[in-house]
Amino acid sequence: MSGKKYVYLFKEGRAEMKNLLGGKGANLAEMTHIGLPVPPGLIITTEACRDFTAQGQKFPAGMEEEVRLAMAALEESLGKKFSDEKDPLLVSVRSGAPISMPGMMDTILNLGLNDKTVQALAVSTGDERFAMDCYRRFINMFGDVVMGVEHHKFERILDNHKRRAEVYFDHQLSAEDWSNVIEDYKALIQRETGKLFPQDPMEQLFMAIYAVFNSWNNDRAIVYRKINKIPDDLGTAVNIQVMVFGNLGNDSGTGVAFTRNPSTGEKKLYGEYLINAQGEDVVAGIRTPQPIDALAQEMPQVYEEFAATCSLLEKHYRDMQDIEFTIERGKLWMLQTRNGKRTAQAAIKIAVDMTNEGLITKEEAILRVEPGQLDQLLHRRIDPAAKLEVIARGLPASPGAASGTVVFDADVAEKMGQEGDKVILVRTETTPDDIHGIVAAQGILTSRGGMTSHAAVVARGMGKPCVCGCEALKIDYERQQFEVDGRLIKQGDVISLDGASGSVMLGTVPMLDPELSSEFQLLLDWADEFR
Repeated sequence: MSGKKYVYLFKEGRAEMKNLLGGKGANLAEMTHIGLPVPPGLIITTEACRDFTAQGQKFPAGMEEEVRLAMAALEESLGKKFSDEKDPLLVSVRSGAPISMPGMMDTILNLGLNDKTVQALAVSTGDERFAMDCYRRFINMFGDVVMGVEHHKFERILDNHKRRAEVYFDHQLSAEDWSNVIEDYKALIQRETGKLFPQDPMEQLFMAIYAVFNSWNNDRAIVYRKINKIPDDLGTAVNIQVMVFGNLGNDSGTGVAFTRNPSTGEKKLYGEYLINAQGEDVVAGIRTPQPIDALAQEMPQVYEEFAATCSLLEKHYRDMQDIEFTIERGKLWMLQTRNGKRTAQAAIKIAVDMTNEGLITKEEAILRVEPGQLDQLLHRRIDPAAKLEVIARGLPASPGAASGTVVFDADVAEKMGQEGDKVILVRTETTPDDIHGIVAAQGILTSRGGMTSHAAVVARGMGKPCVCGCEALKIDYERQQFEVDGRLIKQGDVISLDGASGSVMLGTVPMLDPELSSEFQLLLDWADEFR
């Protein structure tokens, strides 16, 4: 044994242990400590990741035994067994660095499923379709993140099955359809890797931990750290958490919310949710979700509890929070909280409002606005008097306006951006692998996903305009074009985006210089007091 402690149960950690437990793990521990409904779990420390890297991608001595003991403690507290063939315990595996890197690392849900435990899950929930849906999601995520089979190859199989079944949405497929998808997924993995999909849950778990540690040094994570000046030697923690299910029917769901509007700073819950879905469906932008306000009508009691929890967390952390939650058969579960990414405009308004509310001091308010964000305040906006040819409207996901040449590929966006061309990156939805293209683009346009999707969160953090969920767009990557209302827009054509209204316009549009808000003037006055 090395004498180091590599694994902590959630109940053993606190918020101030962020450097050791990562931001996500420390906050899960803190929410557990203050009595919020958090599914139990364990955290493998950032120190374990650093030792893993230093030892040439080998688990440090003693870590595996600690993981097994912590899993046994979880099993005992829940009365469930990890590989039980009657009522199996399933977990999610997520990364979590000390500094938030939204969407840059890898997540695996429903780990512990295999050909036998999926049948047990079907019996214990009374829902075979749900169990098969969970298993196909797990095989897809594990196949992509751990075994290196590209996500789009799974998507192609799924699209073929939907076409055969003559349905549009995933949730319209039957248990039998999912069973056929699963067989095709497993065959794809064997074809691509020469290996069978692993059936031993403990083997699955250690393969997933290995993949998360390795993902700290994948290309997209390195690019993200470079852009955001995050040190390379921090390492990531691994969070292993008992699964709760948002895809158990119409009394279940999943969502993401911010305690204030991350684009404008307005003091109002801002977010989205999907009924009968799992967490990744919202942030991946695969389905376009409902606004959080609609939850008040659909599940009033859950909404009331959620709004009260959001208020408690914002007061506890004294900052705007970005929160992930799941509803399982009418019960609310909190899966994450972290300080939310926001635009410069929102940062200023939130800092001033929180000072006026007595949550933070004037000195803290000044420090809440990063110097680099001030450039964003100089965003130009579209001249309201101009004649505009609006060709489509989507969700106003990140404010600001931009014009540029249409491109459909992140590599092309990066190359053209380096050559000084202004480009708009157009995607069905973005993934963390597109980060270099987002950096190079003037703005982002997606045909799927909502205001809390990957594209929206990353664009807001960078101060770039973004229009999401523009469902009228029919994108054809092979022909490098999109169609909207019978009009074809090809790669090389120029469009403009208005991230504040969600409008997409043809050609270059006239812009006006920005106006600085009264909150910005007040913040400058406060800064003068401390000079």
